[in-house]
Amino acid sequence: MQFGERIAAWRFARRVASDDLARRAGMEPSRLDAIERGAEDPSASTILSLASALGVPPGWLHDDPKRLLALIADDDEGTTGPDPVTERILAAADTERALFALVAQLVSAAEPRLVRAAEVSLLSLVKQIPKTTVPWESRPPGHFEPPSD
Repeated sequence: MQFGERIAAWRFARRVASDDLARRAGMEPSRLDAIERGAEDPSASTILSLASALGVPPGWLHDDPKRLLALIADDDEGTTGPDPVTERILAAADTERALFALVAQLVSAAEPRLVRAAEVSLLSLVKQIPKTTVPWESRPPGHFEPPSD
């Protein structure tokens, strides 16, 4: 699916008319039509404007809305709530949701070399997270005590 087709898919998923989306994004309807047909490549600022007008993080525009909207759709199976991953996505800030969407797109592409490269990069970043420590005063009894001077 081309990028312009994804914009159109998001517009249909959000039930927004093309003229309305163009107005919200601050562009001419003919330009939006050219982007959706693939006749024009949008700039980064145009992508940000379209994402804002659609009410989605910019990273989400790089994937089919059916896949990403499934992450936040309600289950009709009578479950008590979304799974913990979906809860985390819903509670996340826009930038975090965009990251989740990009990782989901990468994994769903099933390109082994790219998935492995992403995994290695993410593991490297996770190792850089500062470790939290528990202050000595709040450790449970029985744990070794710090040396006394």
